[in-house]
Amino acid sequence: MMKSSKPSKQRKVFYNMPLHHQTSRVSGHLSKELRKELEKRSIALRKGDKVKIVRGSKKGKEGKISRINRERARIYIEKIIRKKSDGTEILVPINPSNIVVLEIERDDDKRFKRGKKISKKSIEKKSEKVEKNTEKKAKKPEAKTEKKTETKKENSGKKKKA
Repeated sequence: MMKSSKPSKQRKVFYNMPLHHQTSRVSGHLSKELRKELEKRSIALRKGDKVKIVRGSKKGKEGKISRINRERARIYIEKIIRKKSDGTEILVPINPSNIVVLEIERDDDKRFKRGKKISKKSIEKKSEKVEKNTEKKAKKPEAKTEKKTETKKENSGKKKKA
């Protein structure tokens, strides 16, 4: 996409990016559980996702995303607010790189590849496949070691006869 290595041109493309490309700027890392489930490292953020702040002054706080500003690449979390000098409360903008996604909003089919909606059944099927594969892997080395010992015994017997 980018041909130039000049920093000024890199910034120009970054800040003048069309909205449909800015979605990639507003993405966050998944928690370890979600990584295993979705087999992805990060995902584009959406309203309704539950996130936890891992860096900054609001570190450790959790909440649902209430608003996303793609132009500024900032997210706003429901319970994270500050008071202005006149007393009104406003949501604090947070950089998406400072959060970890704990739960995702699963209502939209388009969010996942090929329109598949991740359900509990599909997760159970994946876990069953993983268990079967681990069982097969555990059985294979035992069979190979038995065969190796048998062939060694046969070979040692042949050498003595010759």
